[in-house]
Amino acid sequence: MPAGSPGPSPVARPGPPAVVGFDDDVDDVRHPAVDAAVRAMANAEGLPPADQIAQYEAAYQTLRETLATIDQA
Repeated sequence: MPAGSPGPSPVARPGPPAVVGFDDDVDDVRHPAVDAAVRAMANAEGLPPADQIAQYEAAYQTLRETLATIDQA
């Protein structure tokens, strides 16, 4: 390739997937703790890897505890 010519165009990468569960149609089935955990995982994308892991572990624990309380109801 001659000097100064542009290289291959970058491959388009899709953005993050839409956050599932935030539709207006499902307001009656939302749970605040689950919504917060999902938002925390979505927000972790911009953090350094070590901080992402901590966010994911905290969200996982929140989801486990929430599901356990739902199962007991």
